[in-house]
Amino acid sequence: MTEILATVTAPLSLRLVVPGGPSLPVGAIATYRADDPWAVHVAFQTGERTIAWLFARQLLTDGLQTSAGEGDVQVWPAEALVMVAMDSPSGSAVFELGRAELADFLQATYAVVPVGAEALHIDLDAELSSLVATD
Repeated sequence: MTEILATVTAPLSLRLVVPGGPSLPVGAIATYRADDPWAVHVAFQTGERTIAWLFARQLLTDGLQTSAGEGDVQVWPAEALVMVAMDSPSGSAVFELGRAELADFLQATYAVVPVGAEALHIDLDAELSSLVATD
């Protein structure tokens, strides 16, 4: 199968929720790749550091309409926003993201790989080879 690999990249305007204070702007870049069709990669800019997180595309999609997720990542709608709560061994954070901004990004990803077509974009032979490869 010959396939044109496509990537969707968009800046996200997030705000870090600060309990008892004003929310703080946080820059982030969201990236979706057709060769990793179930995932959205988000690189958060925190001063000099970039922190990478991986989100299930379906989780973000579900979070536009209803509470979604368990454990480390939870997403839910709040008026014109989507809230994203993240928890890791190094800390927790809650972010606000414009609902329309997230919806536009996700719509672009579904134009690249529609729902149900994700498996068509995976090279199963290569994935299996990497799993059984020995050093």
